[in-house]
Amino acid sequence: MNLKDRVAVVTGAGGGIGRATALSLARRGCHLALADIDDSGLMQTAALAKAAGARVSTHRLDVADRESVRALPAVVNAAHGRVDVLVNNAGVALGGNFEQVSEADFDWLMDINFNGVVRMTRAFLPYLHAGSSSRIVNVSSLYGLVSPPGQAAYSASKFAVRGFSNALRHELEGSTVGVTVVHPGGVATSIARSARTPAGVPEEEVRKRKALTEKMLRMPAEKAGEIIVRGIERDKARILVGTDAKIVSLIERLAPVRYWQLLKKGVQQ
Repeated sequence: MNLKDRVAVVTGAGGGIGRATALSLARRGCHLALADIDDSGLMQTAALAKAAGARVSTHRLDVADRESVRALPAVVNAAHGRVDVLVNNAGVALGGNFEQVSEADFDWLMDINFNGVVRMTRAFLPYLHAGSSSRIVNVSSLYGLVSPPGQAAYSASKFAVRGFSNALRHELEGSTVGVTVVHPGGVATSIARSARTPAGVPEEEVRKRKALTEKMLRMPAEKAGEIIVRGIERDKARILVGTDAKIVSLIERLAPVRYWQLLKKGVQQ
């Protein structure tokens, strides 16, 4: 896909992987409809994208809000006249073992991480079909490849994104719409620091978990954004972001049941 003069919608564009992906698109001459619930971050990303030469519209959006998602495509189409790429990146994190996580918190995470992807895809798919070549890009996770303890809710949501993306790709085969699923490894974003933690979990346990996760987040977001956009240009069905994601994917294929026994020592070091 040649991205020059295309139009991409990017959710979670206020920072992290969303911002980095948006700016990588902008540097290739792609115009942007940026969406996020974080107004300040959204404005910062928009300013950087405009400086790179992109035409930019900004949209305050909670992907868990059905009506807001349903209304967005018409607004984007009015601003840009077309939609070629949809990057479903918005997401949240929730630490804690399954028995520690409340039903309300579990549902909150699923409504954003998975249902938000489904809602956005459903809303924008008619506009994507209208183009001669377009692409849906759904951001899963390393934890959409493997499921470590303490990540039951987050991993469930990211496996759901992976399964939905793969099935949708098969359903859209032969159409003008391609589907890409992205599995970032340890990318240096604020997701661990901003993760919701269950009530009643000791503060010391929370600090240890967040510190362990932070230690694994090493790749600069800018590099991750470039990897993702290069994958979009090449029409890749799956993008593994980082050596850690590639290694973990291989281990999981070789030992689909016992992989955690092989991985946990490295994680705990």
